[in-house]
Amino acid sequence: MAPAAAAQLQPNVIVVLADDLGPGDLSCYGGETPTPNIDAMAREGVRFTRYYSAAPICSPSRCGLLTGQFPGNWQITSFLQTRAGNRGCEQADYLDPQAPSLPRMLQAAGYHTAHVGKWHLGGGRDVVDPPRFAAYGYDVGLGTWESPQPHPDLTARDWIWSPDDKAKRWERTAWMVDRTLEFLNEHTGAPCFVNLWLDDPHAPWVPSAEDQRIGQNGRAAGKGNTPKRLAKVLAEIDRQVGRLLDSVRSRDAERPTLVLFLSDNGPLPTFERRRTAGLRGSKLSLYEGGIRLPLIAWSPGVVPAGVTNETTVLAAVDLPPSICKLCGASLPPGYAPDGEDLSAALAGELPRRSKPLFWEYGRNATAFAYPKGADRSPNVAVLEGDWKLLVNADGAGAELYNLADDPNEAKNLADDESAVAQRLTKLAIDWRKSLP
Repeated sequence: MAPAAAAQLQPNVIVVLADDLGPGDLSCYGGETPTPNIDAMAREGVRFTRYYSAAPICSPSRCGLLTGQFPGNWQITSFLQTRAGNRGCEQADYLDPQAPSLPRMLQAAGYHTAHVGKWHLGGGRDVVDPPRFAAYGYDVGLGTWESPQPHPDLTARDWIWSPDDKAKRWERTAWMVDRTLEFLNEHTGAPCFVNLWLDDPHAPWVPSAEDQRIGQNGRAAGKGNTPKRLAKVLAEIDRQVGRLLDSVRSRDAERPTLVLFLSDNGPLPTFERRRTAGLRGSKLSLYEGGIRLPLIAWSPGVVPAGVTNETTVLAAVDLPPSICKLCGASLPPGYAPDGEDLSAALAGELPRRSKPLFWEYGRNATAFAYPKGADRSPNVAVLEGDWKLLVNADGAGAELYNLADDPNEAKNLADDESAVAQRLTKLAIDWRKSLP
């Protein structure tokens, strides 16, 4: 199909969200582990070098991706856990079903919608009454344990995974890709949207039965989070992404398919920053290593091949308005995304954003005691152009970096550029005070 004709159709959209994946985990971002299928995806599409998650940890990151709004607006501040743990993090027990939702927006535009894989926006542990997937606009919801509707193939026991699961730990990514392809094959007459949210390469890394250890109550864990085991897990992710893309390539259908491959937050452990491609920080940190992540956009005949976008600062909160634009979906009345429409970037252009980005991580010193050492950041951050400022919510400890010159955040310019630091400190603190 000619690109112009393909662009006129509502595309299928698949959002492949890896868990705790850093840029240094992919060879197309300079990583040591070969990821040939994802590298091919990058060569055939657009690879972004300045993509940012909404938070340095899973649940608020996913909230921002789903709503297009900063997660603090919906009182999601850390990973969702027990009710007591959620109170300690000053957060809700689940995402409010009244929150804006990308699948609901697309559903209103005629899309069939599915969630496949990890959810972590409500459910599991002692949170037994979270809203079901349909409340957020999904026609189908196939979740893992931390969800309102855990699929029995993935949850033989009351835990994240176990040796009794029908789909073993090392088979889960393949299982999720299978369910995604089944959904697409069952709904060929209308556009489809699938959130394919993997739970790899989140630790423990269990690439085979030999790497499994059985613990208390029949629960299972990995034998150790070693670089060798991580490499095997990354190779399996790459194989399954390749299988997904091969299926899309082979589909004898006129409707194009847009696949986005990205991560929810930075890696931990970083193995001396190899997994962050040299960036300072990690999961749980507002330094670049915790929030600056891979993003690849791929759609044969629609997205141009061979583009590396080093210009556009694109964030998770931009994806709902951008995807809606590409899909011909209207934004809900009264909806005010914190992100902006940067769909032109997903189509291979190099637009510049007009809005600053904000982050928070660390409501108190008790529930947010990690990471330790040099990767521990102040708990509020703002990015405006090339200037990034980190500061504590009480206004202390300001750190200012020019990311164009210093992406690894090595030289604090707060004293040298005091006017910029003071202006951005006020901007960050005022934003932090505006949250619930």
